[in-house]
Amino acid sequence: MDAAATPGVDIRRAAARYRGGDAAAGIETRHAFSFSGFYDPDNLRFGPLTACNEELLAPGAGYAEHAHRDLEIVTWVVEGELTHRDSAGNATMVRPGDLQRLTTGALAHHVERNDGDAPLRFLQMWLVPDTPGGDTEYTVVRALAAGVDHRLPRTDATLRVARPEPGEEVPFPDAPLAELHVVRGAAHLGADRLAPGDEVRIAAPPDRRPPLTGAAPGTELLLWGLRPAA
Repeated sequence: MDAAATPGVDIRRAAARYRGGDAAAGIETRHAFSFSGFYDPDNLRFGPLTACNEELLAPGAGYAEHAHRDLEIVTWVVEGELTHRDSAGNATMVRPGDLQRLTTGALAHHVERNDGDAPLRFLQMWLVPDTPGGDTEYTVVRALAAGVDHRLPRTDATLRVARPEPGEEVPFPDAPLAELHVVRGAAHLGADRLAPGDEVRIAAPPDRRPPLTGAAPGTELLLWGLRPAA
């Protein structure tokens, strides 16, 4: 099956991401959605998902304290260590395999830095909650197990990590919408091969979705189960 030609399946290659960041400050960013100085009215969100940023921070680089409101901010470290501090008093080191979630509520400030000696690469995904406002919440799930759905508390969304062997089929989340990001390795979606940084947005019904299988050793995938935005 040609996934790219399947109605409701939108494959977006890593090379098509918008390039952002600040090279002079040691920050490289690749945006999957409209973000900051890049605006595309047809690429604002997919369900509640409104940002999926690939971040590369050099040693010593980072984002100074800044504010967010009415977001679920989910972070997945690919390599290196992420230092996180926020206005709720949380101070954490996040490592590969850990899932970090910051529910900003009405307002939250945080700092994100690479205080290590090696480059830091991470994915950060923003979702719009069903109900705005409320208190700030923070959690880190250490060594998130593959195949386990992590549900966000304020929006009907789940995140799952999959690490399939070559040829092993990966089930999609049981949700009307699915979003797939290739973290490392490779996968096949029908006849299409997916590489690191490739993203797929799937609105096709479950019985019309091309099969998803691992295509290389060491593959890691992130899969969102989503519902259309209210």
